[in-house]
Amino acid sequence: IRRPPRSTPLYSSAASDVYKRQAQESSLSLQDQASLNEQLGQLLTRGVPLVEALEVCAATVKSASKGRVVRMREMVAGGSSFSEACRVVGGFDNVTVAVYRGAERTGDLGGAAKELAINARRRLAVSGKATTLMIYPMIVLSISVIVAALMMMIIVPMIAEGLRAANNIKLPFYSRMIFSLGEGMRDNATWVGVGVLVAIIGLIVGRAAVINLFRLAMRRLPMVRDVVIAQELARFFSVMAAMTRTGVTISDALAVSNQAITHPVLRRQLDRLRTRLIEGGLLRNLIEEVTSFPISTRRLLVAAERSGDMEHAFGTLAGDMTDLVDRTSSRLLAMLEPALIVVMFLIIGSLLLALLLPMLTISGGVR
Repeated sequence: IRRPPRSTPLYSSAASDVYKRQAQESSLSLQDQASLNEQLGQLLTRGVPLVEALEVCAATVKSASKGRVVRMREMVAGGSSFSEACRVVGGFDNVTVAVYRGAERTGDLGGAAKELAINARRRLAVSGKATTLMIYPMIVLSISVIVAALMMMIIVPMIAEGLRAANNIKLPFYSRMIFSLGEGMRDNATWVGVGVLVAIIGLIVGRAAVINLFRLAMRRLPMVRDVVIAQELARFFSVMAAMTRTGVTISDALAVSNQAITHPVLRRQLDRLRTRLIEGGLLRNLIEEVTSFPISTRRLLVAAERSGDMEHAFGTLAGDMTDLVDRTSSRLLAMLEPALIVVMFLIIGSLLLALLLPMLTISGGVR
């Protein structure tokens, strides 16, 4: 009699492929990840079995992500590890899966889930500030350009025709130039629309290059680069705190955490730190070479390395950097508001100036 296998998973390779295809249909949002990890952290630390905890979590996420959590529960009930279920089902980044895997080795999945929930909340706060910084100027500038275009194509030609009817008025050169441009845009409105459409299509097609150029500008502009580096550091230290909490070594945690960094200089310095750390370098000396870290951050990390409390230091720095993002973003928005007012004046005010100059000429002639 043939003995059955000791463990028969409830899902096959074909089912695994189905899970992967279903995972591509929708993504697990950062908000859902935060809710999922908060529930897992609360339930697992109170002794609730993982399968039952996932059943509860399925009711807390959005309906679009509920099916993914249900599939994770089925895989865990069938004998898979939680980290493997997250990897197969999809929707989780490599950092999250690595934290789960490390937590399973140490037996502290609940604590890791709590740390990931904190990390997700920090990332939501940071991304919210970043979105505000990007969208606010774009909205103001877009409104200014639209208003200026309407004035050029409707109001300016009407005033130009009225002024030309008065033969004794000599229009200034600037006014004649603006009037000719406005009449040209009105007479060729179709081509103007085609040009705008082509520009929009070009931005969509070349959005990768536009985004890279935008990121490069943000890394170079004063004040803005401070916000960018603070965002990167908040993300990095949040991941390091979650990784080290699960017992992962510093070098292995760096290998995963560096994937969350998009700033080229910072990532290059951290990759070099990890390489030299593996080669036998002293962490306290290598930290000093990461010049992208503020001097106070380097001193804190060196002190934490000497005392052997790196996990607490990473968590503290993650919170500090999130607060720094909030402060620098608020200051930058306060500076952007008057700057945008000046830009709006230059765009719309230049048109108003072209209209006012002939009026002043008329009033001077009447006297």
